[in-house]
Amino acid sequence: MTTTADFVRQWATERPDHVALRWGDRQMTYAELDQRSSRVAQALRASGVGAGERVAYLDKNSPEQIELFFGAAKLNAVPTPVNFRLAPPEVAGIVADSEAKVFAVGAEFEPLLDKIAGDLPDVQFVIIGGEEAADGAQAPSPQPFAVQPFDVWRDSQPAEDPKEAQGPDDVAYQLYSSGTTGRPKGVQLTNSNFSAGLALYPELLEFGPESVSMVAMPLFHIGGGGWALAGLAVGVTNVLVRDIDPTELVGLIEREKITHAFLVPAVLQFMLAVPGVRERDFTNLKCFLYGASPISEQVLAESIRTFRCKFLQAYGLTETTGTVVL
Repeated sequence: MTTTADFVRQWATERPDHVALRWGDRQMTYAELDQRSSRVAQALRASGVGAGERVAYLDKNSPEQIELFFGAAKLNAVPTPVNFRLAPPEVAGIVADSEAKVFAVGAEFEPLLDKIAGDLPDVQFVIIGGEEAADGAQAPSPQPFAVQPFDVWRDSQPAEDPKEAQGPDDVAYQLYSSGTTGRPKGVQLTNSNFSAGLALYPELLEFGPESVSMVAMPLFHIGGGGWALAGLAVGVTNVLVRDIDPTELVGLIEREKITHAFLVPAVLQFMLAVPGVRERDFTNLKCFLYGASPISEQVLAESIRTFRCKFLQAYGLTETTGTVVL
């Protein structure tokens, strides 16, 4: 696989019925993800998106963001997730800077559009998880700007992969920096970046098609979106976590038979405080990757004793596709 679009194409061909995504009580196979992302690609094309152009989206972790990622990739467009924790002017600034023609927003954050739509006159808005009209047609929008429900926008198009040519040096992902020392900056990652950055994961993490990966960090961050792509590249089942709740994470690991996860040290520390955590069944766990901040010796030692699996520390940054050193 030389491009990100090939991740889903390969596994939809080789293991079409294998589960790609699970969230709540729902799931999606690789064949379904392939079909849905092809519909998204056609919807993006119908919205005027072409190769090299950005596709922005903002939501807590959701399967639609994965569909948008691969839909954009199949057009050789560039997925551009936006941090849902930012203030409205910051969100508007990022969408404007990216020159995105389409901006998909989770229904939970729809009020945000009232504050920024006037600053984005050339952007088409799509609502993830919004209510649809009873007959399947686009629901009328009460706002002075047009809004389309994601499902209607996607499903009005054929499930035909546009197969737009993608090269190793084409930008495959654009993530924005936190803006700690100035305005957020768009970090452009190429297909070659992903090929190099993810090459060692299968061997070092024992990561493969039979793995079950927990995606708990936000998809707008390299630690969330990059981790999800690392799993999708090797055909794992990815379990999406929308909100971080330490008690729920502990139960999810046991219930979903999680084998791998990436977490920040603070989350590990909170999980260690969950009542009864040391008596839970973690026999399926193989490896925790952790990083993004320092970890104390006490938290690391107690995590190893509690979860009884391999722990690997990752050091890196967005500009290096995540991990530089394991």
